[in-house]
Amino acid sequence: MAETIRVKSLDPTLRDEVAGMLNGYDFANCLTCGMCTAGCVYSDLHENQDPRKFIRKVALGMREEAEKDPFIWNCTMCERCTVECPMGVNIAALTRSFRGKDDAPGHLQIIADDHIRTGNQMGVDQIDYIETLEWIEELLQEDLKDPTYKIPLDVPNADFMFTFNAREIKHYPSDLQTILNIFHAAKANFTISTKRWDATNICLFTGKEDEFCEISRPLFEEAERLNCKEIIVTECGHAFRSTRVFGRKYWENKIPVRHIVELYADWIRDGVIKLDKTRNTVPVTMHDPCNTVRKEGVYEAQRYVIENAVMDYREMNPNRMYNICCGAGGGALAVAATKGMRMVKAKPKVDQLVATGAKYGCIPCHNCMDQFVDMNKHYKLGMKMMHLSALVEVAMGLVDEADIGTH
Repeated sequence: MAETIRVKSLDPTLRDEVAGMLNGYDFANCLTCGMCTAGCVYSDLHENQDPRKFIRKVALGMREEAEKDPFIWNCTMCERCTVECPMGVNIAALTRSFRGKDDAPGHLQIIADDHIRTGNQMGVDQIDYIETLEWIEELLQEDLKDPTYKIPLDVPNADFMFTFNAREIKHYPSDLQTILNIFHAAKANFTISTKRWDATNICLFTGKEDEFCEISRPLFEEAERLNCKEIIVTECGHAFRSTRVFGRKYWENKIPVRHIVELYADWIRDGVIKLDKTRNTVPVTMHDPCNTVRKEGVYEAQRYVIENAVMDYREMNPNRMYNICCGAGGGALAVAATKGMRMVKAKPKVDQLVATGAKYGCIPCHNCMDQFVDMNKHYKLGMKMMHLSALVEVAMGLVDEADIGTH
């Protein structure tokens, strides 16, 4: 039986209130055509996943129903619905505005608090950070057979300041070692800050705009202090988008923000690094992270790199702007209660992976990587998951294919 909507309970101020939170963005041009729901690959997978119903609740002024709608936190904010919308209504932005009105579930707020307190989302203290860098430095000195090699820390006037995900310090230092190995071979003029280095910002998902600014501003202050020409962000769609969004919206002294795959693409075109794709012989497919591809438009660069790095590249379909979210976006990875739902949402992506017949999955995003590792185990795919940097390192002849870094 259909739910009865009582006119007396509607709040006509809700629409203007939300539009104000979105800096004047008006969603009133929604046609209620349902293309958003048709575009959402999860709308038929579990309950409370219908963007059209949610936006109509807001437009009608159903304040209580909208603010308590499970859709707000079920949505991965991937913007697949927006791609299909004939009016360009950004439901992810709408969702984020409602998130900012409520307490974040799971560990989301804890992550934000840790970042504000320590300068990184993992709460890594300064001593551990420096010791990890020193350990990576020693490993590279051994691999390069060069005891004089040093990671360039706090170097002023560099071409770029390299920023990354705190996971690369706390859990995956080998990923950082791979990247630094590539930078060394490219003779890159770069620096890493000892003060602010974590480019992630969980408030991209919580909707707390004041905390979003409090987390990202010091990173830009550090880039300005070191007078670097641009900020390069590691393979992490969340880190890349949050850094670029802050720079676009809030930083007056515009500092370019680029994804590391864009840097690799330029280096390959300019002959700075030379790749031999015959070194990577195993069939590989590649995921399009929503924050990097659909939201920030970086999709050809990573294809240019992987097509130059591997012999047998196999596209997942659909791809690029029409890619399917992995199911862990919007902060879902940090909410333990969503593990079961995340694996349900992973099924469309699993089907894509299996259809390619690839043995390796290239996942140029840390947030997505953790989801792919979970789905690989849950669905017993037997694949190896890696970042694009690992394939580049092999194609450059810096390591053997058998030693490729996987997750």
